[in-house]
Amino acid sequence: MKRIIYKLKFETGVHFGNGSLSDSGSTFQADTLFSALCIEAVKIGGEEKINKFVDAAKAGKIKLSDSFPYIGETLFIPKPFMPLETDKNKKSDSKEKKAYKKLKYLPINQIDNYLKGKLDVINVNKEVGKLGVNEERNVAAVRGKEDAEPYHLGVFRFSNNAGLYVIAEVENDESKKLLDELFNSLSYTGIGGKVSVGLGRFKIEEVKMSKELEKRFDNAESSKVKMSLSVCLPEDDKMEDVLENAFYRVEKRSGFIASEKYSDSLMKKKDLYVIQAGGCFEKVFEGKIVDVSINGNHPVYRYAKPLFMEVI
Repeated sequence: MKRIIYKLKFETGVHFGNGSLSDSGSTFQADTLFSALCIEAVKIGGEEKINKFVDAAKAGKIKLSDSFPYIGETLFIPKPFMPLETDKNKKSDSKEKKAYKKLKYLPINQIDNYLKGKLDVINVNKEVGKLGVNEERNVAAVRGKEDAEPYHLGVFRFSNNAGLYVIAEVENDESKKLLDELFNSLSYTGIGGKVSVGLGRFKIEEVKMSKELEKRFDNAESSKVKMSLSVCLPEDDKMEDVLENAFYRVEKRSGFIASEKYSDSLMKKKDLYVIQAGGCFEKVFEGKIVDVSINGNHPVYRYAKPLFMEVI
């Protein structure tokens, strides 16, 4: 498998849904990216192109991570959901404890220090805080011939030297060519909410993965503990076995279907409960791509396949 890091440098603000129209998250998850790439596939090549992309993903020929922050040359990953080693002789520091609870991301080369409780977590939180700022826009919505209805829209704007990156695994050059084509198309469309008003557009830079990071991916399957860098869900018949001795958090994924061909009216996807990126496991699994459509004109896919890296 070949691994690629796609750095996304946003040219506009973004709106990543987090339950409130007047607020925005700063990252998006692999299932959001997968859905957006599916829509681009339909635009480019219709049913043939989307089937090719979905089939490749189902077969594990293309794997995607969630998006994570980068600031300058530093790449961040999610905090592993594992208990930390503690020094019983070290006095507890309430300020440091609060910083650990607040921590969402850590530098990709600091995993070992984090697990040993040696990460300068206060400084890391300060660095992540430089990712960008939340803004609120007043937007007017016009429905038919009615008067404009103003509403507040939350927008996240990245700092000049910051943005998001995604890690992808591809089986061969053909899979990479397909993914490159879809990513390039998506960069002009934009990702997230309110792309129709110009949000979410970006430029792509492909970055070579370091040897140290490559090693962590190469060793993932045989490692004692591996972490998923994407939202995921074990297969039904493996669920009990996979979750034994695992550390993870579950969240509900829902939302509306963006396809205009799906239905004459706006429809919701089926809810799906998935494991967040940062989940740590002793056993590997393939995961799922689930059809979350409800009586529409075509399938709607939710991506829930892990991308593992070695933790221990």
